[in-house]
Amino acid sequence: MSESKIRIGITHGDVNGIGYEVLIKALSDPRMCELCTPVIYGSSKVANYYKKQIESAEGFNFTLVNSAREASSKRINLINCVSDDLRVEPGTLSPAAGEASVAALMAAAEDLKQGTLDAVVTAPICKENVQSDQFRYTGHTEFFASTFGGDPLMMMCSDLMKVGLVTIHIPISAVSAEISREKIITKLQELRTSLIQDFSIREPRIAVLSLNPHAGDGGLIGKEEQEILTPAIQEAVQQHKILAFGPFPADGFFASSAYQKYDAILAMYHDQGLAPFKALSCGGVNFTAGLPIVRTSPAHGVGFDIAGTNQADESAMRDAIYMAIDVVRSRAIHKEITANPLRKFRRESGADVSVADLPEDPTEKA
Repeated sequence: MSESKIRIGITHGDVNGIGYEVLIKALSDPRMCELCTPVIYGSSKVANYYKKQIESAEGFNFTLVNSAREASSKRINLINCVSDDLRVEPGTLSPAAGEASVAALMAAAEDLKQGTLDAVVTAPICKENVQSDQFRYTGHTEFFASTFGGDPLMMMCSDLMKVGLVTIHIPISAVSAEISREKIITKLQELRTSLIQDFSIREPRIAVLSLNPHAGDGGLIGKEEQEILTPAIQEAVQQHKILAFGPFPADGFFASSAYQKYDAILAMYHDQGLAPFKALSCGGVNFTAGLPIVRTSPAHGVGFDIAGTNQADESAMRDAIYMAIDVVRSRAIHKEITANPLRKFRRESGADVSVADLPEDPTEKA
């Protein structure tokens, strides 16, 4: 993207959930358009339907465009991806809503491929009603990995902690078979890379959770810690220079607030990481690391139980937009400073000074 203002695509998710409510509330703040150019992939009819129910939505006004390329940098933009015949039935699981979710997602993905978006923020979909012959994915993470390539790492992020997952949307009965030394090392490498390039953490410290209760109790409750996890952590440290620690029993790790000592946590399976994350973070953002594109999402579901009641909290959606902007900027900075290994920056007198701006004698004050 050549424009200085970052262009963020926002897919509307399930039209019968809380997606429109949280995105309307988040974008109603006029300052949002100062930070980025929002492009909603959805329905003007549905947007207007939910806007009427939200008292704080006076600042939510959008311009209809045919593509992200036409988006106005000064306004909220909306691309109609579905027919006006679509029925809005808050709290209802319907095939039509699933088709509308997929249509918006496909349109945004195409614009990402064309380079007319810098990042995408996805409102929640219902994994049950999106399934069809054209869409056979268990979530956004798997869809974007299939569409853009790469090995996705699902990360849950908040100001309190960042949690990456070794396995994602699979049955709990299949988790143990999916855990291997190679996979743990790969996920540690991906997590370290993301923390450096996406979050500007210089050399992250990563805690690894055990698979079994009490970290296996010396093999009494499972041998994965002895045979897989501990050797994987040792190899990651010794051969790949990753600052990895553990494996830690998950219950005591979170109960003792040990997570505060680390830049990120690698959990073995979905609920092991997400349950404590959501309980402690009270919100947060789902970020898909390991992909060539930037994708974030609020860390909550479709919210059918409160859809259409104007009770949804938009803070996670707002944070997801903020994080998308931050990651795009962080990647650009990382790319610039690593393009030439000799080009470095140092901080003097409270300001960043480029090596090119320093005098020839490096010992002389800038």
